[in-house]
Amino acid sequence: MNRIERTELFRNIDIYPVISSEFCAGRNPLDVLKAIANGGAKIVQMREKNTSDRNLFQLGEKFREITLQYKMLLIIDDRIDVAAAINADGVHLGQDDLPLEAARTISDDLMVGISTHSLEEALEAQSAGADYINIGPIFTTQTKKLSYPALGPETISAIAPSLKIPFSIMSGIKARHISELCKLSAPRIAMVTEITEAGDITAKVKELRKLFLSK
Repeated sequence: MNRIERTELFRNIDIYPVISSEFCAGRNPLDVLKAIANGGAKIVQMREKNTSDRNLFQLGEKFREITLQYKMLLIIDDRIDVAAAINADGVHLGQDDLPLEAARTISDDLMVGISTHSLEEALEAQSAGADYINIGPIFTTQTKKLSYPALGPETISAIAPSLKIPFSIMSGIKARHISELCKLSAPRIAMVTEITEAGDITAKVKELRKLFLSK
């Protein structure tokens, strides 16, 4: 697939699970991925901040094998070199990561998502050619150290009307928030611990996806 085809698939996702080994309740991240896949998720992001390059690559290869089996999009956090090496579908870059223009020199087939925290950053990422953006943090979160406060759901309404590219939202989002967030034109919601630390991950993913259908 090329980048355009991957972005079209991204437009149709709902739940956007993010897997970090440290937030899997002691379980193997590959088992967590399989449980998420069995729940029907169409995408997953692999986010590993505290491992060697070799381990990251080897884990990524296993993620790619599973996501291909289940026809899921695979996004790698931060590391476009690893994403390109394992033939992932995309990379997700933060404001302090490799600039989008530089990322394109490494691979033009990979979808590139950009984390944004304001209308200004969102419009800048869109203008630079991002395939999608993420808006956050919507609520407070324990999965990342942040240097800025939660933006609140109202930020979605302030940013979404100006976007021509698809976007997701993230941080501190739980099942109870989905109905409200969908009403604010947030069709794609990234989640970490609500999914990866659930007792029955497959059941949780199915439950969350049903909330989108009933919006």
